[in-house]
Order: sequence, then C-alpha cells, then structure tokens
Amino acid sequence: MRALTIAATGMSAQQMRVETISNNLANMSTTGYNARRAEFADLHYQQMARAGSVNAADGTVLPTGVQLGLGVRPAAVSLHLQQGSLSATQGDLDVAIDGLGYLEVTLPSGQTAYTRDGGLKRTGEGLIVTSEGFPVGPEITIPADARSISINADGEVYAYFDEAAAGQLLGQITLTGFTNSKGLEAIGSNMFLETEASGPALVSSPGQNGLGTLRQGYLEDSSVDAVREITELIEAQRGYEMNAKVISAVDQMMSATTQVR
Repeated sequence: MRALTIAATGMSAQQMRVETISNNLANMSTTGYNARRAEFADLHYQQMARAGSVNAADGTVLPTGVQLGLGVRPAAVSLHLQQGSLSATQGDLDVAIDGLGYLEVTLPSGQTAYTRDGGLKRTGEGLIVTSEGFPVGPEITIPADARSISINADGEVYAYFDEAAAGQLLGQITLTGFTNSKGLEAIGSNMFLETEASGPALVSSPGQNGLGTLRQGYLEDSSVDAVREITELIEAQRGYEMNAKVISAVDQMMSATTQVR
C-alpha cells in the first residue's frame, strides 16, 4: 500500500509547515524579522507505463501513460523579503533601514555577520555595538563627553559637544547588499552569514547602489502578517488531518484484506 508512505510524507510536510508558521508567530515582535515560507515539491514518480511508449504491435503510442506519485518533500524554507513598518522610538542610536540592505556586524570569532536590527547600543568605551554587544562595522566610538548623537540618512554619525555649536563627524555607517538575499544563512539573534547562494557582500554608503537610507530614532517592525499566518495554520492543520484520515482508511483496507477467508 503506497498510500501509507505517501500520506506519511504529507503529514511530515504539514508538520514542517506548522513549525515554520509557529516560528513566524513567535517572532511577531522581533525587530527586523522577515517571515519564512515553507515550500514543497512532489517526490519521484513510478512509471507503470511510460507516456509515449509503444503499446501494441501496430505501433500505437500511449498518450499519457501511468505515473504513480510517491509523495511530497520539503523544497525550501525561504525568506519573504518585505520591509516591516517603521516605529518611532526616539532613541539616538536606534536606526531603521528604509529600503534594501543590512548592517555589518563583527562576531567574536572575527567573522562578519549581517543584520537589519538597528537597535544599537554603546559600550563603556563608547563603541557602537548591537544589542548582543557585537561591534557594528566600520567601528565608530562616541566620545564620553558628547552631549548628543545625530545619524543622518547617509549614515554619517555626528557628535555634539557643549563647547561647540557644530557637530563633529565620527564616521559613517555603511550598508551591505546581496545579489540573492534569500540565500543568506540565518544564525539567530537577527543575524545572517554570507553563503555561496547569496553571492558576495556589496558594501556601499546608504542611498547608493540600490541600498536604502537610515532613519534615526526608528526601528523596523517584524513583517509577519498575523492574519495570513493564522489562515495558513488552519490550512496546514486541515491538510494534516486529511493525510491522517488516508492512513486510517488504508489501515481499514488492510484489515479487511487480512480478514478474507
């Protein structure tokens, strides 16, 4: 009974879909989070009678054949690249990316990661870091006696002091783009790593080469659509139940077969 294994793959697929939806709903309030979508593809087919093969001595050709599908398999869990809404925070180190691009982050291992979470902080030495304490590249240090900080749309960071009216340029925050952002590897903490699928990192100033600009005092909300997620959750639940009913029906058929006298 192939239907047993076919229905089992269907239940496994719907379970994976529910897990993806649950992760999206869990990250409804995660800054800069992009929703994921589980994608599936059908499995191999058993060719009982191949389409186009000769069926008789007179050369009759089968127009369709007999192809029996063997179930479903996961194909991908892809990012739904859609910018979330921008919420005002009034934080002087809160920056939202309005458009495409990622902030560059240096991990303790020296490896470079990328994030859209602009909830930045500063250390006791004044270094601008992420909420996890990782330096944002290029590294910018804020003087201890700075009265206020200003970050313009081009990523330029200015410090203002009591004794001077004009601001002092401390550096510029750059953005990074990728040919295929869906190919980035998620490592948690709102961060991604470059992969062969994503292509090399393309570093540029905000507002150039198709990248977005920065908005100080804002943070990007999660792009998760709760209504859509709940709708897909119901669909996945119904799909799981129907595959379970197939297994139950096949079990009854097999029981009837064994009871034949």
